Amino acid sequence: MKSEAIFGQVLKNIRKEQKVSQEELAFRSNLDRTYISMLERGIHQPTLNSLLAIAAALDMKAAELVGLVEEQVNLKNGESLE
Repeated sequence: MKSEAIFGQVLKNIRKEQKVSQEELAFRSNLDRTYISMLERGIHQPTLNSLLAIAAALDMKAAELVGLVEEQVNLKNGESLE
């Protein structure tokens, strides 16, 4: 699975856990809802500015968000997290 698809899955999971709609996340991050949708579907990769804005909108650090994506990438690739 490609990293952009994994990022999309992680983003969607976090957004749903926080009970935030795509529209609300877009508003909070000052991004377009369709862009959020494309990120979640793995069509686009976020820019650094978008990543920072999305993380802030989800009340987390960008490094935290990237770390969650990295964990999933490693799991999908069968790598150990140790």
